[in-house]
Amino acid sequence: MWWDERVSARFRRNLQPTLTYWSVFFSFGLCIAFLGPTLLDLRCQTQSSLSQITWVFFSQQFCLLLGSCLGGVFKRTLSQSLFALFASSLAISLVFAIIPLCHNVVVLAVVMAVAGLAMGCIDTISNMQLVKIYQKDSAIFLQALHFFVGFGALLSPLIADPFLSDTNCILSNSTANASSNLPHIRKSLVPHHPGNLSHYDLPMKGMVVTRVSYAFWIMALINLPVPIAVFFLLYKERMVPCFSSSSHPLLSADELAMETRPADKDELSTTVQRPHGAGGHDDLFSCCQSKNFRGASYTYFAVHITGALVLFMTDGIVGEYSGFIYSYAVEEPLSVVHKVAGYLPSLFWGFITLGRLISIPVSYRMKPATMVFINVVGVLITFLLLLIFSYSVVFLFVGTASLGLFLSSTFPSMLAYTEDILQYKGCATTVLVTGAGIGEMVLQLLVGSIIHDQGSYSFLVCGMIFGGLAFTFYAFLLFFHRMYPKPSADMDDASPDKPAVRDDTGQYQR
Repeated sequence: MWWDERVSARFRRNLQPTLTYWSVFFSFGLCIAFLGPTLLDLRCQTQSSLSQITWVFFSQQFCLLLGSCLGGVFKRTLSQSLFALFASSLAISLVFAIIPLCHNVVVLAVVMAVAGLAMGCIDTISNMQLVKIYQKDSAIFLQALHFFVGFGALLSPLIADPFLSDTNCILSNSTANASSNLPHIRKSLVPHHPGNLSHYDLPMKGMVVTRVSYAFWIMALINLPVPIAVFFLLYKERMVPCFSSSSHPLLSADELAMETRPADKDELSTTVQRPHGAGGHDDLFSCCQSKNFRGASYTYFAVHITGALVLFMTDGIVGEYSGFIYSYAVEEPLSVVHKVAGYLPSLFWGFITLGRLISIPVSYRMKPATMVFINVVGVLITFLLLLIFSYSVVFLFVGTASLGLFLSSTFPSMLAYTEDILQYKGCATTVLVTGAGIGEMVLQLLVGSIIHDQGSYSFLVCGMIFGGLAFTFYAFLLFFHRMYPKPSADMDDASPDKPAVRDDTGQYQR
């Protein structure tokens, strides 16, 4: 195997929980990407206007952000985390099953808000639990986790595509030109920016002819094994109420004796006795309590803030680029034909997923700090070249693929790096997840307004500015890392080039 035996043994010991968290993040990806392609058919189903239906995007994204902030409430113990993940993944399956029954846009927005809350809890808890299990070895497993969200995000549009309407799905005599505009309208739909399509006139009354319900029911069935997997983990850990009379660790006594040195046994007993919430991984509101600030240096806050700002910018770039690249390509000066321009968002997400797959082995050989540096510099250079060759359609495709690769591993690498700096005692995961969610929502709104006022060229200028800010904030993070109090000798990072020293058992604790 391309990783050392220590990490391999740790992975084997935590195989079931690790695979479970990865599968739950697949649910997250499945749910995050279906709304864009299916929104026109959902408009027909609810018989609403384009501006009304696009606010469903906002409902989902706002509640995803809220769920990310509140997700820490369920992370105080392992049982709370697993029950929250079980409820969230089951809720996503139920949402897929219920969406075809929503014939009112307000009801649909409420259902999507529930999905957003579930996705936010999954985002925070899954990242946090993997960090808790693997700590200094978490980078590689976080890269794999985010590959699964990319895989789910690629799969759901493919499932939906055969069931999308080729012509206007509300039959009316007044829509002679509407059907010919439908593919263009579908690819122009942008989350959180309903005014983007207000000039299109589609009917709101008539006979609804859409088969998109089948796509949602298929996705509900595909997602159903995920809550079942979480339930089996609960059952194995004796956390299901009717089986809670006894408990046992995932390692047998003999295995534990072989894997644990005498010094580690004392550390293990201390870990077992200490409440799970004592490690500092609380929800966003608990992190802001004054008792957590006592004795903390200014660099403690600076690391949290600068790390969140880097992800605010990079995740914001992901949101605004995927949302507006099609609209930018079909406008002057490129004037790419609609069908060709439609491949750009798919190319972008495809290379994000490919980049996350490549980053799994790379993250074992390369430090998270180095990976983030390569990512932010690559994003900045790519936008610079896109501006220089702004009249080249070929380079637009090359730049889109390059941007997807550089952005792909930024979040998991930054999370691993920031948690490493804080020695797993801060609130980095919750703060970074929240910062990334805010950035994705805010920058998309901002760029949409700027493009509307200044024209399509401002799309690349905004990306260049955001990339420059991400690099600047990362430079500040490196500075504050140097100023941050150094960990003790036994907390030094294990690297592939040095003999690894076991500082914990790697056992899956409650």
